[in-house]
Amino acid sequence: MRTTWPICSRAASERARQHERAAGGGRPHVEMLREIITMSALERLHRTDTKPMIRVLIADDHAIVRGGFRQFVADEPDMCVAAEAATGDETISLVREQAFDVVLLDIAMPDKNGIDTLRVIKQVRPEQGVLILSGYPESQYAINLLRAGANGYLNKDCEPDEIVRAIRAVARGHRYLSEAVADTLADNLDKPAAARPHEALSEREFQIFCKLAAGQIPTQIAEELHLSVKTVSTYRARVLEKMRLANNADLTYYAIKNGLIE
Repeated sequence: MRTTWPICSRAASERARQHERAAGGGRPHVEMLREIITMSALERLHRTDTKPMIRVLIADDHAIVRGGFRQFVADEPDMCVAAEAATGDETISLVREQAFDVVLLDIAMPDKNGIDTLRVIKQVRPEQGVLILSGYPESQYAINLLRAGANGYLNKDCEPDEIVRAIRAVARGHRYLSEAVADTLADNLDKPAAARPHEALSEREFQIFCKLAAGQIPTQIAEELHLSVKTVSTYRARVLEKMRLANNADLTYYAIKNGLIE
């Protein structure tokens, strides 16, 4: 379920709760409400005059995970959670409707996975900063997602401080590479001959490979990616040839063995 937060002011909300408790849990007096509204407006005006807040969209299908990321962001004085999404389609819809500095995007989303969602976001807003969050090792997806336009890639096991640093870097228009991702990129440069077969695929080939490995048929893939069935079949043939595999069952086995799908 998508959630939007129209005002990013924790201090004002906390003062409201304090006044309610002081009033015995009842409705605050008119004077108190005026004070809250005035002070909140001054806070927002001050922030506008100094440095604008970093607006973050959290996209993850698990409410408990969104809650954790929300807390990390809320603890920082220069950023706020502007909206939340639980599916790929909700994420895309919010990006179309609002402006965000950073989208925190889970790679495993229902209806549209992170790879597909990233591609659409970059078509809708090419300049949109997107930070990928994944439970998969960096070596499995990082390179392909960076090729697809991601501004950074973090494993969900990373420390909260690293997430905050990554958000600030992406908000400034930079790419954020964790130590693990940097090592993966270095390994690919140093050992091109030792690369695994799927790492030689193009961005589109890798996208279709993942869908085939997950059990989708060409007609489904064609509909989702707005391609013809013939085009999908051509990509399938290229993938099988490049990876030296015989059929879809081999693709699925390979993907499971290499941790690309669960």
